[in-house]
Amino acid sequence: MSRHQKVFLDPGRTPKELKSYDPEAIARYYRSRPWLFIWRTISIIWFFGIFLFHLKWDQWTGQVERNKYKRASEIRTTLTRLGPTFIKVGQALSTRPDLIRKDFLEELIKLQDQLPPFDNDIAFAIIKQDLGRTVAETYREISPNPIAAASLGQVYRAILPSGEEVAVKVQRPNLRPVLTLDLHLLRCAAKWFGRWLPLNLGHDLTLIIDEFGIKLFEEIDYVNEGRNAEKFAANFANDPEVKVPKIYWRYSGNRVLTLEWIEGYKLTDTDKIKAAGIDPNEIIKIGVTSGLKQLLEHGFFHADPHPGNLFATLDGRMAFIDFGMMDQLEEETKETIASSVVQLINRDYQALAEDFVKLGFLTADTDIRPIIPALERVLGNAIGQSVGDFNFKTITDDFSELMYEYPFRVPAKFALIIRSLITQEGLALSLDPNFKIVQVGYPYVARRLLTGESPQLRRRLLDVLFKNGKFQWQRLENMIQIARSDGNFDILPTARLGITYLLSDEGRYLRNQLLLAVTEDDRVHTEEVQRIWALVQDDLQPQKLFNVALNAIREFSTTGVAAIIPREF
Repeated sequence: MSRHQKVFLDPGRTPKELKSYDPEAIARYYRSRPWLFIWRTISIIWFFGIFLFHLKWDQWTGQVERNKYKRASEIRTTLTRLGPTFIKVGQALSTRPDLIRKDFLEELIKLQDQLPPFDNDIAFAIIKQDLGRTVAETYREISPNPIAAASLGQVYRAILPSGEEVAVKVQRPNLRPVLTLDLHLLRCAAKWFGRWLPLNLGHDLTLIIDEFGIKLFEEIDYVNEGRNAEKFAANFANDPEVKVPKIYWRYSGNRVLTLEWIEGYKLTDTDKIKAAGIDPNEIIKIGVTSGLKQLLEHGFFHADPHPGNLFATLDGRMAFIDFGMMDQLEEETKETIASSVVQLINRDYQALAEDFVKLGFLTADTDIRPIIPALERVLGNAIGQSVGDFNFKTITDDFSELMYEYPFRVPAKFALIIRSLITQEGLALSLDPNFKIVQVGYPYVARRLLTGESPQLRRRLLDVLFKNGKFQWQRLENMIQIARSDGNFDILPTARLGITYLLSDEGRYLRNQLLLAVTEDDRVHTEEVQRIWALVQDDLQPQKLFNVALNAIREFSTTGVAAIIPREF
């Protein structure tokens, strides 16, 4: 069943019958049972009311410092009692050491995999019901108790009859009724109070809640998660720094997932990571780079990368172990995100505003002229004097000002992307408080644009390098220098790719523009030729450069492109 199909849920049936998220069907169900809605609302207000009263009481009596750990434990307990929806909120907050004070953060981290487990008998009954055989018939051995418990399920360590060591993930019972009620309540609250919130999303807040609901329902379908894992593994099949567990389909179902056991350390266990001889900074780099690959290369990204879902393996790789909350980006969106990052760093706010229109943050009929100086004012301050001063918290904080003043909106899909990026940055900050995501991310984006082989990505690069018909030498220099700051960048393949493109039919426009750039006013500018050579002289000896050019010409000689060169050059 696709995410857009709806299942009719009549007032006499239970939310357990709802296989995919359908807000209208959920609303029909709870409209006929208002007592469930009212009781849940009272419960939420009661639990949070008690917590807020205790915080205030500590302030009135001067006991804030004395009771801070007690209150931190209380908020974790409150979120746990309120169930999986609120646990998800706590998990998101647990990755933001720059937003949450340390005592609260330490407790919220426990929501990632240290929640109260449900009864083993219930878990084993679910395994039997889902797989059609008992636990003893399914596994040679299984841990007597779960080794971890999270918001939607708990995990056992087991051994298959064939001897492979595996993790067995079993879903919590009765999840759908709990999730449907909370999502309905959040949706109603968004409708009633959304207009009073200090937000200017440009559209109904319920769209973001609906996107969250769709992802939650996908997350509790373990067959879907298994497929996601295999797709993710295929994307990173040639990446030696990323580990994805194998799925054992014979031992998996809608509520039970059996996957390869992975030995490693939680990313928050910095001391253990260092003791194992693993450099936390390298793990950070792998995490950020793999996240950017998901967004800009594969388009299939992990929307919930909190520390409970990520491990540093014993051999220094990054292991992803949870694939319930994933999303897919279109090719054009990937390319626009890449170019918008470069426009931001280059401080080309007009081009950035145009990218915002392409991405859906601004409607096509929006007059971007008054927005451009506002972008420069807010984002210019956020970036600071160097790339390293950039961080997503600063951007999101300052950007909220723009969203309130101008007709910006957050496309529902981008709510997940922003959440993923902020979570990744927060995770990196927990390992290194001085971490700047763009110090790792921008060299990757620059390299991605410089080495992109698709026609669409090459057009994005041209958009970045040309402004008002003029070739921007400084931008090319900056991109190459920044790409070089990542030791993995090799200019030889890039130069060959560039020359190959230049000689192709597709590169006709670029040839003409370069010709104009270096022969303006009918004379060759020596300084421009020197500038071109300066870009590559450190990496390319004359013979190497000649060979690169010769190979590119040979590659296109069969297409007749070589014959074009004398006519145009």
